[in-house]
Parts: sequence; C-alpha cells; structure tokens
Amino acid sequence: MNLNNTVALVSGANRGLGKALVQSLLEKGASKVYAGARDISKLPNFLDPRVIPIQLDITDIHSVNQALLQTKDVNLLINNAGTLTFGDVLSVSDESLTHNFAVNYFGLLNMAKAFTPIIETNQTLKKEASIVNILTLLSLASMPSMSAYNASKAAAWSAHLSLKGTLADKAINVQAVFPGAIDTDMLAEVDMDKTSPAEVADNIVAGIIANQEDIFPDEMSKGVYKAWCEDHKAVEKQFAQM
Repeated sequence: MNLNNTVALVSGANRGLGKALVQSLLEKGASKVYAGARDISKLPNFLDPRVIPIQLDITDIHSVNQALLQTKDVNLLINNAGTLTFGDVLSVSDESLTHNFAVNYFGLLNMAKAFTPIIETNQTLKKEASIVNILTLLSLASMPSMSAYNASKAAAWSAHLSLKGTLADKAINVQAVFPGAIDTDMLAEVDMDKTSPAEVADNIVAGIIANQEDIFPDEMSKGVYKAWCEDHKAVEKQFAQM
C-alpha cells in the first residue's frame, strides 16, 4: 500500500500504540490521519496539519456514525482502540467481561460495519484500501490473569477472519496485527520485557505498506508465533503459567 495517497483513521490515538501509529503514518507519508479518541482534549499535539482530531467512542454507534460523516475520504482504517482488565476467569466480574467485549470485539465490529462501504468506495477511487485490526498474541493463547481480555481478543480474531472472508472478492486488504508486550500504560502493572510503542508502530506500518496478511511487529510476537506454529499446545502451557 502506498501511503503517499492514503487517508488513515486510527482509533484510540490519544496514547500508547495509537499515538505512535499516527506518528509513524505521518513519517511514512500519509496525506491525512484522523486521530480518534473518546475525549479529543486528551489527544497529543502532533504538530502536523495532516492530523485531524475526531471524537470517537467505538462502543457508541451514534459516535461511530458521527465520525463517519467527518471521515468520508478514509481508505486505511486501523482498529487500534482497546481495553484490558486483569482477573482470572473465575473471579473476573461480569462488568469487566462486558466492557472488554464492548471495546475489543463489538467496537471492532461497529467500526467495520460502518466504514467498510466508504472504504470500498474510496478503494475504487484510490486503487488501494486496507482495514487493519490490532489484535494480540493472546488471541492465540491465553494468560489466566487476563481472562476477559483473552476472550474478547480471541473473539476479535474470529471476527477478523469472518470479515476477511466476507471481503475476499473486494480489493480491500484485511490485515491482522499480533503484538507481544508493548511498553504502554495498559501493561504498566506487568513485569516483563516490553517493546516500545514507536518500534511496534513502525513495524506495523511497514507491514501495511508490504500488504502483509498477518503482522507480527516485535521479536516476542515473531518468536511466539514460530513456536505456536510448531506446537501450539506447548505455547498454551507456557502462557498458562504466566
């Protein structure tokens, strides 16, 4: 995908990976980037006129539709917004489960349903288009302490595959990203090796440019995926102990 003619929308752009994705897209030549956040006052000052702040709550259909009205030139959608609640499967609250699914699963679906028609239209005009879903290694294997997150992201992977199949006869790339641990506020409580958001974002954008179907944007994700392909049960057992 040639980013020089690309108008992107990044959800959850106020911090962490979302913020880094906006910056990386600008550096790689995107012509415009809509930076979506529930509270646009919390968006950083990207110091670039190509960045357009957009109020966007992916769990609210009205908010999604309002954002759509302001972003009708988008041909690259990056579904980045996410949430993580800690707790094992027996103790996690129903509220936490509901919230994780509302953001990580239904939020992704809300965006896909709303934006696919306009992306298809813009693909015809610009000859390139992509929907990029930020998933996680925990879509493949679960860590017990993140049970609500695991389940919602595994469901999001399934939704991604369904979307990919649905759009198989369209000239729209549907790409999945499976990061390992990223050094963001979301994982601040977790003591483990983490990759910087900037490095992960740069590798994701490189994967978008290269039209990679599945993007593993850091050394952890690449190593775990290789092991998972060789023996997924071994990876499941390893993650179950973490």
